[in-house]
Amino acid sequence: MLRSYLKIALRNLLSQRAYTLLNVTGLTIGMTSGLLIFLFIRYHLSIDRHHTRFERIFRVVTDLHLADGSVEYYPEAPLPMAKTLRTDYPQVEQAAYLKMNRDLTVEPRNVTSSSPQTRFLEHKSTALVEPELFDMLDYQWLRGNAKTALREPNSVVLTESWAKKYFGDANPIGKTLTLNHLTDAKVTGVLADPPKTTDLDINLFISISTLSRLDSSYNQNDWSWLMSTDRLFVTLKNPESVANLEAAMPALLKKHFGADARYYQFHFQPLRDVHFDVKRVVGGAIRPSLLWSLGLVGLFLVLTACINFVNLATAQALRRSKEVGIRKTLGSTRAQLIRQFLLETTLIVLTATGFAVLLTLVTLPLFNQWLSTYLSLELDAPTLGFVLLLLGSVIVLAGGYPAAVLSGFSPWAALKGALPVRAQGNYSIRQALIVLQFVVCQALIVGALVVSAQVRYLHEADLGFKKDNVVVVTLPNPQKERREAFKNELLQYPEIKSVSASHQPPSSRLLYGGSFKMDDKAEWADYPVRERVADADYLKTYGLELVAGRNLSPGDTIREYLVNEAFLKKMNIRDPQKILGRKMQYYLSPVALPIVGVVKDFHLRSLHDEIQPCFIACHSPFFQEAGIRVSGHDPAQTLQRIRQVWEKLYPNEVFEYAYLDEQLAKFYETESLIFRLVNTFTGIAILICCLGLYGLVSFVVTQRTKEIGIRKVLGASVASIVTLLSKDFVKLVLLAILIASPIAWYVMNQWLNDFAYKIAIDWWLFVLSGLLAIGIALLTVSFQSIRAAVVNPVKSLRSE
Repeated sequence: MLRSYLKIALRNLLSQRAYTLLNVTGLTIGMTSGLLIFLFIRYHLSIDRHHTRFERIFRVVTDLHLADGSVEYYPEAPLPMAKTLRTDYPQVEQAAYLKMNRDLTVEPRNVTSSSPQTRFLEHKSTALVEPELFDMLDYQWLRGNAKTALREPNSVVLTESWAKKYFGDANPIGKTLTLNHLTDAKVTGVLADPPKTTDLDINLFISISTLSRLDSSYNQNDWSWLMSTDRLFVTLKNPESVANLEAAMPALLKKHFGADARYYQFHFQPLRDVHFDVKRVVGGAIRPSLLWSLGLVGLFLVLTACINFVNLATAQALRRSKEVGIRKTLGSTRAQLIRQFLLETTLIVLTATGFAVLLTLVTLPLFNQWLSTYLSLELDAPTLGFVLLLLGSVIVLAGGYPAAVLSGFSPWAALKGALPVRAQGNYSIRQALIVLQFVVCQALIVGALVVSAQVRYLHEADLGFKKDNVVVVTLPNPQKERREAFKNELLQYPEIKSVSASHQPPSSRLLYGGSFKMDDKAEWADYPVRERVADADYLKTYGLELVAGRNLSPGDTIREYLVNEAFLKKMNIRDPQKILGRKMQYYLSPVALPIVGVVKDFHLRSLHDEIQPCFIACHSPFFQEAGIRVSGHDPAQTLQRIRQVWEKLYPNEVFEYAYLDEQLAKFYETESLIFRLVNTFTGIAILICCLGLYGLVSFVVTQRTKEIGIRKVLGASVASIVTLLSKDFVKLVLLAILIASPIAWYVMNQWLNDFAYKIAIDWWLFVLSGLLAIGIALLTVSFQSIRAAVVNPVKSLRSE
């Protein structure tokens, strides 16, 4: 019996090649989209889940409660807190502190002459860690001992790939790395490269006892030192005890912070939440809502492909009616007919699934490069389970209703071809399904337009300074003489317009600051002021605008301040002249110093955040980088000149540079990711809708061939016939636009609320998206309609 069903199913599918091809193509595209979205969601949900203690690992984070009622969220905690948690709190099984390095110069010693590079500047993936970290996290040790590898100062552990990078194929154990030209460290262990699904992307582990040799100014016993590079992780014996542990933190804060304890709160954040913590990360973090939204989009794309199948299958009810009538007359039951039609559906879906897996494998490298991910299609239990679930769901969704409709025909009516409208697949249901398809399509088009407009705004908004044509290089040596020589030699070239030494550019991921007090006030302000430490050429180099007073005088120590307009607004001062001459006290100076100028507001961080009160002051010990404004003509030659000056003055350092606008673009990595995803899946939704609409119109045209011929004989024009065939579909698209527009407005408005500075969702976005949807539908429908309208009516009338 099964063999007979299979033979009939294959015969039917091969006899209707166009119908089969449309269904296989639509389902392949929809299922590929669903599979890619599944892999993307799984990738982000599996971050750091390879650690066996995953459910018991927490990160200690700090909330800073300001006197004005606002709260700032930081991912760091004090270094000495790790030892306190290990020794004084029985709920804690283990605690480990790590301090990430932003710029670390690494010079391998005892390297073979075949090594292509002898000095490396590592911007990330290096950290000073306590050895207890290896008791908490799972690493595969290839060489060395986890218990002893980082117990001694000047010890380092490398991952396998970094060991090869530094020492080639030689055994790295016992070899030496010179760190920042300050100290030599011995390699005591090698780890297998960790999985790509981790946020702790560390490849060079340095013993925490080496910190004093790399940074002698760092006070390792000071609880008030909170650095953005610091992290503290704990493993609890029982994760349910976290509430009791947090309840004990106020007493700990009181002990170490005294009267200031009221401003601080320590929280224990589960490791599973760290990857999605957008409050404590500037750019790059993924919101869980984005994953679930993508999951919903994937579901709708698969559903849209299933709707195509249902519409095409039920539209062909009349063609299959005589087959059903004959089979029922010969004794076939309804259950047998349902099995027959479901088998046909299964063959189509199996074929589409095979193509979907192949298409996923082909597109994954491009997808990974595009989204900066490491997705892979491994046929493990979760992936196979998803594919089987997808396969079964599509068979039921796509094949269930058509099988029920086709198997329910009356034999007498089917053989006479006198099927009622309801028996032909319920035309109103097909209309509803078309509307649902275009609701999804229209909502995605609106979303794509809004995201595109907001991303464009993020990249083109006036930041209060000029970000273009600024090259940023790290200053490895804080000595004034060498820094000034570097600056002066660069300015000898006409393509170098200005050079400024600073701690950071105007906009940065880092947000340093603290309390301040005006000289005429007895109390410290109840809100912080942010700092930008730079020399007197900072304004000229970055194009900051002075609105009152004068610029900073050249110098090496802090002697005066510039403040921004937000500082004045916070102090309720409208006239910038009234702040000039007043003195401010800040921790960088033991005495209050005068405010000599006011600069126009500029964005300190991304456009997610409002502009905060800020000052600019000169303090050369903090200078870490140079901003170099260039002419923009012949950038290759300009960079070569900068390199030559660098190598002359810093012969032992690695020359690296970055353009400021490229650095700032990284603030919006998540938004750029959303932009690419929305555009991709909007295009896919449009393609699926067009395929379904094309197939449906083709069938309608075939059904109305004689009617079209008669109308042409009676004098109907091509335009009137195209209008006749198109108007019903256009009405459905218009209804979809009316339904989708308020839904899209609400969803996108919620997304825009995450930005302090954003676009307005104007009416023209909905008009444009509606016109696009109507245009796409008309183009699809008109193609077949025009072909039918220009056919010779004699052929149309002889078609039967």
